[in-house]
Amino acid sequence: MTLLPHMAARIFGAPLLIHRPKLEVILAVLGPRIGLTDNGTPLPSPATRSPPAPDAGIAVLPIYGTLVRRTVGLDAASGLTSYQDIARQLDSAIADPSVAAIVLDIDSPGGESGGVFDLADRVRAAAQIKPVWALANDMAYSAAYAIGSAASRFFVTRTGGVGSIGVIAMHADQSVKDAKDGVRYTTVFAGARKNDLNPHEPISDEAHAFLKREVDRIYGLFVDTVASHRGLTSDAVRATEAGVFFGQDAVAVGLADAVGTFDDLLAELTAALSPPPALATAASGHLHPPRLEPFMNEPGTTADPGVGADPDRTDGAHPPMTIEDAQEIAELCALAGCPERIAGFLATRTSPSAVRGHLLAARATGQEINSLITPSAATTATQSLNDNPLVLAARARAGQEK
Repeated sequence: MTLLPHMAARIFGAPLLIHRPKLEVILAVLGPRIGLTDNGTPLPSPATRSPPAPDAGIAVLPIYGTLVRRTVGLDAASGLTSYQDIARQLDSAIADPSVAAIVLDIDSPGGESGGVFDLADRVRAAAQIKPVWALANDMAYSAAYAIGSAASRFFVTRTGGVGSIGVIAMHADQSVKDAKDGVRYTTVFAGARKNDLNPHEPISDEAHAFLKREVDRIYGLFVDTVASHRGLTSDAVRATEAGVFFGQDAVAVGLADAVGTFDDLLAELTAALSPPPALATAASGHLHPPRLEPFMNEPGTTADPGVGADPDRTDGAHPPMTIEDAQEIAELCALAGCPERIAGFLATRTSPSAVRGHLLAARATGQEINSLITPSAATTATQSLNDNPLVLAARARAGQEK
């Protein structure tokens, strides 16, 4: 059984988050092969690519090629990457105690809209538990950028590009080809909209209007997602007009944080994870888990020396943390306006009472804690903490460690 009809159904008549030049390549390959003339010959397999070898304690998640919700057997034929596979790798890295941080190595033009925003939310929640950094290596366009924008920090190579924050949909009218082939299709249907986007006849005005409304709706979701993750206004995101930005230009418009290579990212991330020498206990030679504050604070600020250490605990042991404790810690940090400190307290299993003491001490000394990761994540007292993604992530973290 040929997979081409299935591929065609996922490309035509559906909103796509994909860079237009890549869409043209796909159409050039599939166009002559879709329909009655399809001979079922398999598509050539694309060259495979492996992610760079990571440093110890850093998981690298490859996000390569065209992105789809699920591959259903198409990956070998078309070099597709599914949102489901990325999510599974992300969950595995979060649950693995040997993984201190995660890198999204992105080289993708984008793909399907279905499932991409759910995955972006998942990446954002994961970034509250462990550092998640992303790299456009060399392209992170459309759906790929939606995923990368949820990372704690976004790098782009000098030749790399990001953006293409837009939505596109196409309808293939095969009626002329059908006539040349001597074939005429007759459809029998119930429900006025049932025959919309029929590829064997020109698109109707009503079907065109429906498809345009759906494209606009998905575009609104895309804009809001990027604006929230990157700390931009929706107007600023729309003003990009789905353009692509390279290297330093991407940083200038706020779509990336720094220009650098994969090695540059690893070096900065490793430095951020490295605990100060003072955290080593001379008696046992034990090192506390990595402190996250160095890269979560504004440049030039100093993390408070008590973060991650529980003054109520003197035996050096890590008692089990309940979901209730994790939720209380998340709520305390959110109400204090410093949600970026949740991960550090959870990593060291600091008790809620000690967390309260650290936060009160920081406020008393006038220490300001600003996050580069979630500038809009501070929760006010009037918001529902039960719906706060930081609180939900903390609950998940505690549940995994029970």
